Amino acid sequence: MLVTAYFAIIVLLALCVGLEFTARRLTPPQSTPTAVANPAFRRFQSIFLRAYLLALWADWLQGPYLYKLYRHYSFLESQIAILYVCGLAACVLFAPFSGWLPQVLGRRQTCLLFCVSYSACCLTKLSRDYFVLIVGRILGGLSTSLLATTFEAWYVHRHLDVHDFPKEWIPSTFNKVATWNHGLAVGAGLVANLLAEWLHLGPVAPFLLAVPCLGVIRLSAKERFSRSCQEGLRCLLSDKRVLLLGGVQALFESVLYIFVFLWTPVLDPHGPPLGIVFSCLMAASMVGSLLYRLATSTRYRLQPGQVLCLAILMAFFSFFMLTFSTAPGQPRPHDSFLAFLLLELACGLYFPAVSFLQGRVIPEEKRAGVLAWFRLPLHLLACLGLLALHGEISGTGGGEGGGGTRHMFGGCAIMMLAALMAVISLFTLSRNDTDLRLEGCRGEGEME
Repeated sequence: MLVTAYFAIIVLLALCVGLEFTARRLTPPQSTPTAVANPAFRRFQSIFLRAYLLALWADWLQGPYLYKLYRHYSFLESQIAILYVCGLAACVLFAPFSGWLPQVLGRRQTCLLFCVSYSACCLTKLSRDYFVLIVGRILGGLSTSLLATTFEAWYVHRHLDVHDFPKEWIPSTFNKVATWNHGLAVGAGLVANLLAEWLHLGPVAPFLLAVPCLGVIRLSAKERFSRSCQEGLRCLLSDKRVLLLGGVQALFESVLYIFVFLWTPVLDPHGPPLGIVFSCLMAASMVGSLLYRLATSTRYRLQPGQVLCLAILMAFFSFFMLTFSTAPGQPRPHDSFLAFLLLELACGLYFPAVSFLQGRVIPEEKRAGVLAWFRLPLHLLACLGLLALHGEISGTGGGEGGGGTRHMFGGCAIMMLAALMAVISLFTLSRNDTDLRLEGCRGEGEME
């Protein structure tokens, strides 16, 4: 597995570079956008990107070695499952308040609250006390909820209401975030591996590095938060397209939380460098994102809805493979690693596709509230899955063996089939809705 992991990261990074050059070659040359030429917009965008990308970097640093840290502290898998459930339950609890807090504190103070709570979450990893680690997971749940909503809401409000920039310029900023986010994730895995394994600082080192990153985040401006969860819920219930899209997101992304918990115990017994494995997974996601750009380019003209269906099918086959590669007594770690890479490739296709559909289906002014409601069933499903896994582990004596992991992957495959049915229902309902199609393909569709 050691050689496989290093070989995979080299191949995946080379593939990313090749796909990036291909995508740029297929993209038709365009005149310089007004947004790029506007110095005021560029300054404002730079302020946001510095803060948000630092926050994302600190978040990614904690990914590779969280499970390993708990195992390093000699906790059983069943105990670790409860720690993960506490974090997800905190996300469920705090998700509705993540849109309300800025009304009370203001956006700048809420972003600073994120920095403080996430720093405290990282510092709790220095303790071996189970209760302290539970408190850390709760703080992590609060921080995750704030990261998912507060920064983007701050940006949209400042963009539209304070600077009065055109609404059409918003995607240029979030496209840059998406592009940088994959690179940050790969880099975070490499840096975490450097600290934890090459420098022998232990699995707690990446968490400590995240603290100063959070400490340097600065956001200016203090203003009222105008969106509310009530408006988001009203939008969710009044539009069946939004409801179906929320169902797809809840089903797909909840299994990703289960995957985040399970990939380490599946691969770690076979000795791979976890930081490199994490970077491989993130590089596979980057490959998926680049393939999305190619698939939706003017040359291939696939629609985001078609890419979304493909991503869900790939995720289904990934979990289907894992039900066989994690059979008790007959583990096949190389097959499991390949399945995990396929799942991350599917994620790279899924996120830009679902983001495009959210932008077309959900009104911009209500997006923060709607997405907060989307995350409630998402985290609840993930909690139920991990609790079910905890029950199976406890029933087999709390060890690593048994078929609990295999059964969980089988359940995830079933959830992917349910997500596929929701996508099909969405596009059956919106068959003639040109808003869900890319602009470049509308003319052809109408002429046909």
